Amino acid sequence: MSQGKIVKVSGPLVVASGMEEANMYDVVRVGDLGLIGEIIEMRGGNASIQVYEETAGLGPGAPVESTGAPLSVELGPGLVENMYDGIQRPLEGMVEIAGPNITRGIQVPALNREKKWHFVPSVSEGDRVEAGDVIGTVQETVVVLHKIMVPYGKSGVIMSVENGEFTVDETIATLKDDNGEIVELKMMQKWPVRIERPYAEKLVPDMPLITGQRVIDTMFPIAKGGVAAVPGPFGSGKTVVQHQLAKWADADIVVYIGCGERGNEMTDVLMEFPELNDPRTGESLMKRTVLIANTSDMPVAAREASIYTGITIAEYFRDMGYSVALMADSTSRWAEALREMSGRLEEMPGEEGYPAYLGSRLAQFYERAGRVVVLGQDKRVGALSAIGAVSPPGGDISEPVSQATLRIVKVFWCLSASLAHERHFPAIDWLQSYSLYVDRLTRWYEENVDKEFPVLRSRAIRLLQEEAELNEIVQLVGVDALSLEDRVKLDACKSIREDYLHQNAFHEIDTYTSMNKQYKLLKLIVNYFDLATDAVRRGAQFSKLETLDVKERIGRFKYIEEKAIDASYDDIAAELESSIKALVAEGEEIDD
Repeated sequence: MSQGKIVKVSGPLVVASGMEEANMYDVVRVGDLGLIGEIIEMRGGNASIQVYEETAGLGPGAPVESTGAPLSVELGPGLVENMYDGIQRPLEGMVEIAGPNITRGIQVPALNREKKWHFVPSVSEGDRVEAGDVIGTVQETVVVLHKIMVPYGKSGVIMSVENGEFTVDETIATLKDDNGEIVELKMMQKWPVRIERPYAEKLVPDMPLITGQRVIDTMFPIAKGGVAAVPGPFGSGKTVVQHQLAKWADADIVVYIGCGERGNEMTDVLMEFPELNDPRTGESLMKRTVLIANTSDMPVAAREASIYTGITIAEYFRDMGYSVALMADSTSRWAEALREMSGRLEEMPGEEGYPAYLGSRLAQFYERAGRVVVLGQDKRVGALSAIGAVSPPGGDISEPVSQATLRIVKVFWCLSASLAHERHFPAIDWLQSYSLYVDRLTRWYEENVDKEFPVLRSRAIRLLQEEAELNEIVQLVGVDALSLEDRVKLDACKSIREDYLHQNAFHEIDTYTSMNKQYKLLKLIVNYFDLATDAVRRGAQFSKLETLDVKERIGRFKYIEEKAIDASYDDIAAELESSIKALVAEGEEIDD
């Protein structure tokens, strides 16, 4: 261990001399309180340290001691249902020690050392195991079976294995490695947060992460193991979109990182998630959620660590063979922390003061997502999907963080201030958003939803694009100048926007829409467009078409319960056809 003394304090940056034996990214204890910091630059014997706690009161001459180890997270039973700060200190544990006003220098282990877990082995003495192999399981919550794996770099023959109640740091098995040495295996392992956890093979993302949000699943889907960005101005609903994805995404584990956002938003998560029923299991949503809270009033340097802490925990559950959804809200606040530390290090600034390495740091984060074959002999497949919110100042997505993110991610859900002002939520702009996964996911939709679904999606997007062009004409010369067919098109697009893309996150039924329901609702709207277009060509009156009673039923279809979908669809489709046939017959009579 290297010991030095502080020579300079500049906000969260501390410079210490006498640190020749320390290494980059070593965790250090700063001052008499032992504040946690991390070395981010070495110049000779001087180490520049970003401190993850408030540095008020520190001064030159105070001691600095290196732990000789990089910033790491503890991985094992006890992660799920827990809430951590940016450097994986459990907030509940800190409250027990210091009360609601958490003081500096508190050291609390991330995983409870006293709680006993029931370990059930899945290997026997004499079995050969490799890194990543599952040696046993722990029922962590009602819905999460925690798989205890052989740590990376270890392989050999199991010499002994236990069954029963153990704490995370008790030995549950012994392993004779390839060098003939005996290795004790425990339920807990550590991993440096800045290093990606290894895997055997990366797979092509070819199945969607179903979210229950119509505008996402139908128009701009994200694949399991994909990466997406949600940029938008203040008040456009980024956080509610993130909450909806955390609640309803088709993932076994959710890791939610509140990085630099307001404390009341994390409070909403804490209050809502325990009360929400998971649609997959019927249990509380918290039973499969890990929360990392690093709100705007917490030390700025810890924001940088919180992103890495979250994705390392997510990778750990991915390695068990689970589908994991990671929400980072927001990466802009993380980038601001990078900018502040870069400025204090007196580095040459890039665009808008952000460091020149902003793009590469963002890429390092998002590249850790993916659908992979994990280490181990059983070839488990796990997926880690990363969804990052971006908060560009004034909603200007030409700023560096948004642009750097867009160069990396394959799904762009652009939130619009004008849609939010019109109370259209989710306020995802269908003309600016895109998904580069659509072609890869077409086959899945054809096999699991309906062969017609990708065609309906393409037609709906084309109609919305044509609507934008027609609206420009309407603004110039008025709607009466349009042909009847174009007026039918505008009417159908209004239904797509208001009945399909608009979704109420706080309505008990509309908050989540199954793929079957999405397909049937979209089919009803497109069928109306086809039948109505044909009807006006055959002389039906447009004024009667746009006031058909069945259109109200199509609009209310999204509020129908899941069990009644098929019967309601057949009923509405039959009424739609008969209503328009009657109008066509009426028009033909007038012509005669």
